[in-house]
Amino acid sequence: MSRTGATIHVVGNLNVDLIMGTLCAWPAIGTETVLPHSELRLGGAAGNTALALRAIGARYNLIASRGSDIFGAWLAEQFGSDALSDPPLPAPTTISVGLVDPSGERTFLTSTGHLDAWDAATVATRLSAEVRPGDWVLLTGSFLCPRIAATQSELLSLLNSLGARIALDPGWPTGGWTDDIKAATHRWLGASHCLLFNEVEATSLTGETDIVAAARALAAMMPSNGMVVIKRGADGADAWQNGEHHHAASPKVKVIDTIGAGDIFNAGFLHPMADGRDIDAALAAGVALASRAISTSPRQIA
Repeated sequence: MSRTGATIHVVGNLNVDLIMGTLCAWPAIGTETVLPHSELRLGGAAGNTALALRAIGARYNLIASRGSDIFGAWLAEQFGSDALSDPPLPAPTTISVGLVDPSGERTFLTSTGHLDAWDAATVATRLSAEVRPGDWVLLTGSFLCPRIAATQSELLSLLNSLGARIALDPGWPTGGWTDDIKAATHRWLGASHCLLFNEVEATSLTGETDIVAAARALAAMMPSNGMVVIKRGADGADAWQNGEHHHAASPKVKVIDTIGAGDIFNAGFLHPMADGRDIDAALAAGVALASRAISTSPRQIA
């Protein structure tokens, strides 16, 4: 499949996902529960987005880390010719156990693993060497990479000096939206061109209960011409830029597995943007790609 358009650089958490379900009720401590389904697959926000970008033929570059165990080797193998080029870190690979409930929603239990040891110096070196003016850079899963999060403002300054277009999807902070986390996120927004949040993240950061009010508050933190994109699951996705509102509806699908849906949306959205298409086309592509992924088993993306 040919790859066209600007490069989309994906920077963030890559890990192993062990998906298990369906869990109808949380087990009592000390008991064992047998579940009918399990699946071991590549995961993490950056991993999910990168695989989706590869599947749809986008020009992409993955900047991520892995552990020095069998799972780290397995993660590199999943990308074939696009294998991770950085050496593994001297730590076990981060693993997330995703427990799926009857509605298709999921709860994650995640080990610290290699993400705790991933240093921003390597990331900065890669970005300096590989990012070109006009490229898109997605910073994703930042809250699960503590050393990256601690220096993300510096990475944003570097990217702006390189002429990159920056998309931000830091995920949910593991300690909640504390005052310090909110302040850091406000700083990141001030240096980013596109925010990719889900509805709960948008309202939690801003304190607004209405997504329109939340979007206005988020846009006020961003540079002029910044885009606020809010992913809303079955209600589709909305975007605001320069005071204009855009919406893409979700098709009616049977939900099988929502894990990584937001990450796959990001791939579908950024690919048209990198090709120079407009927000409406990007929203529609993101919604369509995510809807296909959550409604197929084995999962199909393209």
